[in-house]
Amino acid sequence: MERTPLKTTLLIMAACMVALFSTVGAALPYPILPPLFAAEANNNFNHYLGLPPKLLFSVALAINPLGLLIGSALLGPLSDRYGRRPVLLGTALAAALGHAVTAAALLMQSYPLFIVARFVTGLMEGNGSVARAMLAEQLEGSLRVRAMAWLNSAFYMGWLAGPLLAGLTLPFGVTVPFWVAVAALLVTASIAAIAIAPQAPSMCHTGWWQVVKHENSLRLLSHAPLRTLFIVHLAYTCGITAFYEFYPLWLVETWKFDAAAIAWTTAALCGAMTLASTVAGRNEPKVPLLQASRWAVLTASCVAAVGLGSPQVGLVAIVAFAVPNAFYNAIMPAWCAERFGHLGQGAVMGLLSTTFCIANILMAMAGAVLTLFDTRWVLLLGAVLGAWSAWRIAQWNKTIDKAPHTVTHNSAMVRP
Repeated sequence: MERTPLKTTLLIMAACMVALFSTVGAALPYPILPPLFAAEANNNFNHYLGLPPKLLFSVALAINPLGLLIGSALLGPLSDRYGRRPVLLGTALAAALGHAVTAAALLMQSYPLFIVARFVTGLMEGNGSVARAMLAEQLEGSLRVRAMAWLNSAFYMGWLAGPLLAGLTLPFGVTVPFWVAVAALLVTASIAAIAIAPQAPSMCHTGWWQVVKHENSLRLLSHAPLRTLFIVHLAYTCGITAFYEFYPLWLVETWKFDAAAIAWTTAALCGAMTLASTVAGRNEPKVPLLQASRWAVLTASCVAAVGLGSPQVGLVAIVAFAVPNAFYNAIMPAWCAERFGHLGQGAVMGLLSTTFCIANILMAMAGAVLTLFDTRWVLLLGAVLGAWSAWRIAQWNKTIDKAPHTVTHNSAMVRP
């Protein structure tokens, strides 16, 4: 069925709203949790089972990304089996319920309920891979590249909007930010219900557990090209997560920035990345891998400039990082959709999202050690990994079969 411009616009809007509120939900507690666990008054929340508040705080921060990691690997393949529409609608409504339970847990000062709610919410917010898959299979050519760029822009804005939303609404009550998130997700689900057409039912009769067990995104690693993709994309995302996680610490150590100054720097970075993302998707690249390699080199150079340059150069490099990273992230998902879509768009996009989550965990672990010596070391490690990824992508471009692969547009029909 041919899509009208209005339906296409609504489709892209729904996907971008899913992306925005999945990252908003992940970033929302960042300004909320520290005061709760640093409070002098002991309660059942910040001294659960008599455990140290810093330990409880660390678990509270890590549990949502853990759910996000699992959801990114599983929800895409589930949408290949059951369709994008029911999975997106179901996860958006379940994430709204998760935020509501989170608010209730804060009122009840129930740490276990809070942890369970944050995990389940993260699991449901892994639906960003489903949004990517939906755009990948329903759009083509330059429109697909532009839509992927806009989608990435929405992901980036979420990391900025989450803390800002919390900061603006927190004076009205500690649970208010979560209720705002509930309302936003209900609006998202309503738009998705209108914009996403029902799909033909899958002819596959396997149950959901069999899909989870045998059709998760990591099963794609049995294919040699997908293993190469995983390795090069993991190296690249390790580079950018090293930057994301540790440039604020570099700002504190180098410029003595306070929280407000870091927030303004982050706002400049996110604004530049959003603007660059809208430009990145205007033209479909003729040699996608080669261009992705070049942008990866520039991204790694910006990270290296923060680690090696003067304080002034590093500050400029933080904002400049937005441009090459936005172009890389517009090109690579669109190329993967074209090249590997016949394996299931949900699974392929889920693999990219899962790779990013793994990179977050790996660089957080590496940074915990390297920052004991010097914060610049973890930034330089990220730069080296990003540069290696750029080199490997360029080599891959020389050897990979250039013949186009047919994309299965009704990817709710899972291949046996």
